[in-house]
Amino acid sequence: MSNRVLRGSGLGGVSFEDDRGVEFAPRQMITYDCPRGHVVEVTMAHDAEVPAIWECPHCGSEAARSTGEKPEPKQEKPARTHWDMLRERRSISELEELLAERVQLLRNGEIGPAHLHRARNTTGKRTA
Repeated sequence: MSNRVLRGSGLGGVSFEDDRGVEFAPRQMITYDCPRGHVVEVTMAHDAEVPAIWECPHCGSEAARSTGEKPEPKQEKPARTHWDMLRERRSISELEELLAERVQLLRNGEIGPAHLHRARNTTGKRTA
């Protein structure tokens, strides 16, 4: 058992296979131009989807393809408002009915801020 151990090899770092007989996948060189004048060359698989923008490894800015290919504009969803979400759950007629119920409860003094619920005299006017 001890004669099979390879002495001096680290864990997971060294491969003892050679590259003879190995056929690599077809590759292509893609060139990007940085706005600061850097030229970035990236090797990619021939059938890979090539991005229109690549981060410049020198300065971190966005480098565009040398061919002048523009990135596709991202389609952004409009922000959903509270009203949009409410309309997904209820129709206009339901909302009008709910509003009428809540307004009536507010007028009757059953809901709402305490300062609106002061005692009323028999004439319907508020007393201080």
